[in-house]
Order: sequence, then structure tokens, then C-alpha cells
Amino acid sequence: MEPKRIREGYLVKRGSMFNTWKPMWVVLLEDGIEFYKKKSDNSPKGMIPLKGSTLTSPCQDFGKRMFVFKITTTKQQDHFFQAAFLEERDAWVRDIKKAIKCIEGGQKFARKSTRRSIRLPETTDLGALYLSMKDTEKGVKELNLEKDKKIFNHCFTGNCVIDWLVSNKSVRNRQEGLVIASSLLNEGYLQPAGDLSKNAVDGTAENPFLDNPDAFYYFGEDPLGTIRLRGCVVTSVESNPDGKKSEEENLFEIITADEVHYFLQAATPKERTEWIKAIQAAFRTGK
Repeated sequence: MEPKRIREGYLVKRGSMFNTWKPMWVVLLEDGIEFYKKKSDNSPKGMIPLKGSTLTSPCQDFGKRMFVFKITTTKQQDHFFQAAFLEERDAWVRDIKKAIKCIEGGQKFARKSTRRSIRLPETTDLGALYLSMKDTEKGVKELNLEKDKKIFNHCFTGNCVIDWLVSNKSVRNRQEGLVIASSLLNEGYLQPAGDLSKNAVDGTAENPFLDNPDAFYYFGEDPLGTIRLRGCVVTSVESNPDGKKSEEENLFEIITADEVHYFLQAATPKERTEWIKAIQAAFRTGK
């Protein structure tokens, strides 16, 4: 039986022989990570076994590169991957850690609270509910929240989600709201932000979704997004590995689903980060 595919998408990988970073189509399986030169390739360029491996995140071995994580195999081989933004890196790290833990415990990888396990009614349309929640006038209000001296932009609290589900008559009570919210979280419509909500997803809490004012969440990728942006990846590009200033600084790359590469340049590092986040936000909302 083929290993289950847990997560896949573009990441930037550091070469094993030379200090070069190239976009790769990465596939996380139950027992390892395969990476391909292109999404359309049939054979992987390499495979990283997860059994006995350790994961380091954040990895600060490369000062100029943000959102990097490292996987070290039992043979002490290091593999470095770079995500486009913080939430993307955290999602990969969360699933890889869980896959390693499942291997150690002899268990099968399974996300908590799937439609079958939580007995979600078949008539529940999570996609329609998600769109209602995102309605700018009648949906869940996105706020800039602060906790432990950190600012979380465009987020909302767990109890606000349950409040909205109850007041909108989408559920009969808060317990039923937890079931629906957990399913929205499991299907990727909602994403955790902050340690409390992320730890719950990792399995340290009884329920993956928390009806808690200190648990923060944000809207995930819109599955009804436009075709032009679907499958794209955006990442920063190191223009000069030597650290010397040049005219090609602050570059970032967009790779479309058709394998077309676009290199763009921002005026400052801050502006580049803002562009990457804005493009990723547009990708997530399908605009």
C-alpha cells in the first residue's frame, strides 16, 4: 500500500553539495519526504526518511533567510527548507513533527476530528459556512490581537467563532459549535495562530479547536480561489550570497502552477516581506 500523502507544495530547498537554494515540489508522506524538481515530474529528485530524524525550527543557520527549518536524518545529514511565510513554515513543521511521532509510536498519521470521526452531518456544507464566516458585514470580525508582546494581524479568537456559530443558528449549542469549528480547522478553512491554538492542533489539548478568548485563529486558504493563483508559490530570493550590496537586492520569486517563474524586486527588505504576505493573503482568499 502506497504511503499516504499528508502535505505537498512548493518550498525552497538548499542543495546538498553547494550553497544554492532552488524551489522544489515537496511531498510529505507518512514515512518520508520526497522532493521533485517540478510538480509535474513523476520521479522524485530525492527522498528523506523520517524514521529517527529530528526537526529544528526555527533554523537560524542562514541569517538572511527567513522561515527556514532543518531536518537531520539518522545519518546526520542536514536538509534545509525555506517557506514563504511564517504560517506556511509552521504548518509544515507541525505535520512533519506529527509524522515522526507517529512513526516512533507505530501509529498511522491521522488528523484529529475528521468528518467521519466527529460524526459531522453529511448535510453540513463547510465551504458555504466558511464563506458566510468571511462575509465582511455579517461574518466573524478580523482583528489585530496582541498576546505576549506579539501582534497577530487579521485574526479572531476561538470563543468568537463559537459565538458566531451559535448566534448565526449554524449550531444548537457551544459543544456542537466545537465539532463544526474543529472540522473547519481540520479541513484548512481555519488556521491556528499563536502557541495555545497550535499546541491544541498538535494534540496537547482534548479538542483541536479551543473555545477560548486566548486562542487565536485566522482564515485559511479559500478552496474556491481563482485558477490563476491556485498552486502558486512566493518566496524571497537571496540575490548575493556573499552579503555584498548589489542592484539585485530584495528580490522575490513567484512560481505559477504552470511552472512559470517570475522574479520581482522591492525597494526595501520590509517592502519585500509586505509584498510576499500580500500575495499570499490574496492566494489564501482566492482574490
